[in-house]
Amino acid sequence: MRLAPYDNIIIFRQNQYDIMYKKEHNMSRKLFCELSPLTYKISVFKNILFRNCIDFSKGIKFANNKEKENLPVLVYKHNSLIRRRLGNVDMQLQENKAINLKISTLKVNKIIIKPNEIFSFWKLVGCPSVKKGYKEGLTISKNQTSSGIGGGMCQFTNLIHWMILHSPLDIIEHHHHDQFDLFPDYNRVIPFGSGTSIVYNYLDYRFKNNTNTTFQLITYTTDEYLCGELRANKNLDNSYHIKVEDEFFSKENNIVYRNNTIYRNIIDKKTGKIIKKELIKKNHAKVLYDSSNLDIKVIS
Repeated sequence: MRLAPYDNIIIFRQNQYDIMYKKEHNMSRKLFCELSPLTYKISVFKNILFRNCIDFSKGIKFANNKEKENLPVLVYKHNSLIRRRLGNVDMQLQENKAINLKISTLKVNKIIIKPNEIFSFWKLVGCPSVKKGYKEGLTISKNQTSSGIGGGMCQFTNLIHWMILHSPLDIIEHHHHDQFDLFPDYNRVIPFGSGTSIVYNYLDYRFKNNTNTTFQLITYTTDEYLCGELRANKNLDNSYHIKVEDEFFSKENNIVYRNNTIYRNIIDKKTGKIIKKELIKKNHAKVLYDSSNLDIKVIS
């Protein structure tokens, strides 16, 4: 897996919300998409159309076949709690997210990713809409909480991303909203800053199978958990372990930041030795919640 720091991973374009945020602070005039609800819809339509044109012109081989039977080898599995307390966010949005996840997991469940194929989240899930049964869930816009139809599905791509990090598959598109730490920890399992950000369809989550092994994703929900398995048609030579180092809160110029560095160890299964240590991500995020109870390192 060619997993360099995420700044070097090929992505389609920078997060739309980050572009807006930066331009707002460097320009006095409004962007076209900010002029009215109509111009915003036009901008979104333009981005969706542009992504479709790019995909068509490249003739990408997307994974779109499913296998009824599970592939024999379990590579990695992970469960994610669906309803979590996120600051003062309305818990009804969490209930709606449970519905959104139940619908979307069915679209991905049992998908086969053969050698040279690309997995695209949005190609499989499609556009979330009220007609399809999606509800209004939690979203993040301009680095603050909001809501929208289909909201909360970034938890789904978070789950997929975490499993793919434990495999030799190549992540080719990944977006994140890690410049800010929006919520205090509540039953956190995966490291801060290892999540994903998606917007239909131009902010996608994609990975490519550059191996000679066939993989399969199993995804479903229970009453409490979003569940996933990554499976393969044969045993892998290596295993993968994600670890966090240098995790602390700091105060710099009276601003509190969350810091950590995420690494991945590639381990030879036969010898048990680490054959490679890769830097995945280094985070330095501004804390946007009450930090009075945190252990903070003051940096002058």
